[in-house]
Amino acid sequence: MRKCLIFSMSILTTIYGNENEKLAQTGYQFLSVTSDARSGGMADAMTTIHGRSVSLFFNPAGIARQTELVDINFSSNNWIAGIKHNAFSLSFSPKTGQYGVFGLSLLNVDYGEMQGTMVWDNTQGFIDTEKFRPSAFAMGFGYGRALSDNFSLGGQLKKAYQYLGENVVPITDSSKVLSNNVSSAIAFDFGTIYVTGWNDFTFGMSIRNFSEEVQYAYDGFQLPLTFRIGASIDLLGFITKPSKAQTLLLAIDALHPRSFSQRINAGLEYSFMNIVNARIGYLHNYDERAFTFGAGFKLGIFNVDYAYTPFGIFDEVSRLSIGISK
Repeated sequence: MRKCLIFSMSILTTIYGNENEKLAQTGYQFLSVTSDARSGGMADAMTTIHGRSVSLFFNPAGIARQTELVDINFSSNNWIAGIKHNAFSLSFSPKTGQYGVFGLSLLNVDYGEMQGTMVWDNTQGFIDTEKFRPSAFAMGFGYGRALSDNFSLGGQLKKAYQYLGENVVPITDSSKVLSNNVSSAIAFDFGTIYVTGWNDFTFGMSIRNFSEEVQYAYDGFQLPLTFRIGASIDLLGFITKPSKAQTLLLAIDALHPRSFSQRINAGLEYSFMNIVNARIGYLHNYDERAFTFGAGFKLGIFNVDYAYTPFGIFDEVSRLSIGISK
């Protein structure tokens, strides 16, 4: 465990040792958008939550304590401006986690149809070209393992793609070529979670979208690297004896994104008999978002969750998740 903590700190020192290297703009922002409805209701404060396969989108260490053989989750996120994010995750725990837990994550983004344009020598300065559908996709393979009754860690290697249509690029005054705007990147996620014996108090950290600079056409850019530290606790443990019948989970995450200033996500989840759940969250230092709301229920091996987020001038965002765990 000590070696793992030293390794984590060495990574953080490398990434954040020089604040002057922080950039104001990053690409592949779709990697920062989450689709899971449980997370959406809790303001994405999921760093210390053992959420089985969906943890691959927050902290891969969260899959480490899965006791079910297989967990499958599908989430749909109706994002702003008609953009749709669909996510799928699967985790497999052979021998009840004796050999660790293996995971697969898929993320697909549909930006809808857009009208292409091209610079032209006319009054408007441009002409319309064909319509196109930009898209983005990411696939990751993760692994998590509990090294003790308290400490677990996990990592994920993922490949991301983005397609932004085609455009005409002038080579000389008389010749042009058609350029297909496709780029790809390899990124790595890493995280740890430590569970104490006091009211289920848990703390952890994660690093998401760690990668080299990506080249797109003639320009290079960074991925939305984000460092999170978080903590969670069952508040009902202060009032009554610990019980699985009812829990009131408070989770707080502090975020250090590459392209934004520091943020805080806080979420509260009330669970009754592990069947019915109600959630509320708060996003601090976000331009258009603040409070989030959500609910869910479990029926046998099925989980259904819904989240609603008012989004200022963009109206609202809704997320729906369906999970199977057996």
